[in-house]
Amino acid sequence: MDGFFSPESFFSLEAFTHSAVFANCVYVWQALEKLEAYILSQPLGVNEAKEQEYAYLVNPERISIGEGTVIEPGAYIRGPCIIGKNCQIRQGAYIRGNVLIGDRCIVGHTTELKHAILLNHARAAHFAFVGDSILGNDVNLGAGVKCANLRLDGQPVVVRHNNLSIATGLRKFGAILGDGAQIGCNAVLNPGTLFGPNTKCFPAVCIGGVIESGKLVKSVKRTEIVDDRFE
Repeated sequence: MDGFFSPESFFSLEAFTHSAVFANCVYVWQALEKLEAYILSQPLGVNEAKEQEYAYLVNPERISIGEGTVIEPGAYIRGPCIIGKNCQIRQGAYIRGNVLIGDRCIVGHTTELKHAILLNHARAAHFAFVGDSILGNDVNLGAGVKCANLRLDGQPVVVRHNNLSIATGLRKFGAILGDGAQIGCNAVLNPGTLFGPNTKCFPAVCIGGVIESGKLVKSVKRTEIVDDRFE
């Protein structure tokens, strides 16, 4: 069962420049523990952004930005951080540090990233919170998606699946979304949520736990249209 939670079960890593962050991880979330040290081990202070006028970069010597990436006015980026090639970091984006972004990604207006990994072509284009989380290749977050990363009781997150409980040791742990996962607008992913590749989630759903590959998550609630009168 341990292999079920390996990085390779969630992501294709061949085209991801920073696949080494997942090296020797038995559990996919262990990459989050290694993230800061990995970023700091890489060449930083290299900025090849296509546009970045009026963006706010904190600790620029600890930030690297790849060729062709556009940093729109009003974006906030704090190092340590690595942003790949041909990305869009849009106006009002808030990147708080310890963030690793692949190529062709979108970080949109008022989207907040904190201690997170985005693989190639991951998109969090509108009003999202991605904390202590990993988005796989081609993942798309609808507007307003929240990857909650802290239990209400503040205790370390436990992953449970098929009568198996795994103590992650992480007090802050958001979501792991496998390649091709699609999350509808205003969905809330509870701490320690894991979606397998090509999983889809309807809008406005609150969900947690482990969702296996290729599943569809939807609410059992139904909206009714009735005559406009009170009885």
